Amino acid sequence: MRDITHKISTLRSARASAVLYITDQTASKIKRHELPKGNLFDVARAAAFLGAKATPQLLPHCHPVNIDGMDVDFEYVSSDSHPAYFTDEQLARVGIQLTVTARSIGRTGIEMEALTAVSVAALELYDMLKPIDDQLEIGHIRLLAKTGGKSDNDRFLAPLATCAVLVCSDATAAGSRQDNSGKKIQEMLLATGAQVVDYQIVADEKAEIQRAVKAWVGEGVQFIFTTGGTGLGPRDVTVEAVSELLDRTANGIAEAMRSHGQQRTPLAMMSRSVAGTIGASFIVTLPGSSNGVKECLDAVLPALFHVRKMMMGGGH
Repeated sequence: MRDITHKISTLRSARASAVLYITDQTASKIKRHELPKGNLFDVARAAAFLGAKATPQLLPHCHPVNIDGMDVDFEYVSSDSHPAYFTDEQLARVGIQLTVTARSIGRTGIEMEALTAVSVAALELYDMLKPIDDQLEIGHIRLLAKTGGKSDNDRFLAPLATCAVLVCSDATAAGSRQDNSGKKIQEMLLATGAQVVDYQIVADEKAEIQRAVKAWVGEGVQFIFTTGGTGLGPRDVTVEAVSELLDRTANGIAEAMRSHGQQRTPLAMMSRSVAGTIGASFIVTLPGSSNGVKECLDAVLPALFHVRKMMMGGGH
C-alpha cells in the first residue's frame, strides 16, 4: 500500500452517483409498494453503508478511513429530466439515480468509499427488482465531486511566490558537513511551483543570520525559510535572531509543524521554531535535519502560501 504517513489529516468529502434503469411498470410498482421483497430504498441505503465500510477489504490498495458521515439519496430520472443519462435504446425506460455523499477527517480521500457505496446500493436495488424486471441495467457510476487533500491544495499553489533559503550551521559554513536540509527545502518549494531566488549558508551567528534575512526583506523576497538552530543546543540561535526581527508572529504555523512532527517522533517537542512577518516578507524557521524539514513542510505546504494574500489585505 502507498505510504501516506507524511500526509496531514484534513476534512475530505466525495459525492458519487449511479443510475439503475427500470421500466415504467416497475416504477409504478415501487411507488405503490407492490414489491415482492418489500421495502426498497431503506434496504439499499443500508447496503450502501455496508459497502462503504467494506471498501478496504474489497480493494487491496485502499487504505481504511473513518467514515464520519454519509448520506444516500434516491431520485427518479427520465430522458426529459436527465437526457444525458439515456441512449436511444433507453428512451422507453426511466431510472433511479442514486447519490452518495460521504465525509471524513483523515489522511486520504473518501471517494472510493463513496463509489463503492453507490455501486453496492445499485446492486441491492437490482437484486430486489430482478423478480419483476428483466430489463434492469446499472450505468453512469461516477465521481461527481471531491474536496480535501491534494484536490484542495491546488488553490494554494503559488507559481509566482519568491522564496529564499538560509542554512544556519557552523559545520556547513565551514565546509565540514554537506547541506541536505536546505536542498530538501528547495526541492519541496519547487514542487509547489514556487521560485527559489536565493540560497545561502551562514554560521550559527545572530549577526550573520539577521544580515541575510534583512537583505532578502529589503529585496522584497516574499517567503524566507531557514534551517538549523531551532533546538536547545548552545549554538542554536536562529530562533532568537529571527524573533528579534519579527513584526507579527504566526504561532499556529509553528504549532502545526510541531504537532505533525510529534506524531512521528517525540523529539519534535524540542523544536523552538517560529514563524511570522518581517515587513512584507514571511519567514519560517525549520529544524536542521532533512527529515525534520520534510515533516514540517509536509504540515504547512502549500497552504502556507495563503498568508501572502492575507498580508496583502485579501483576507481569508
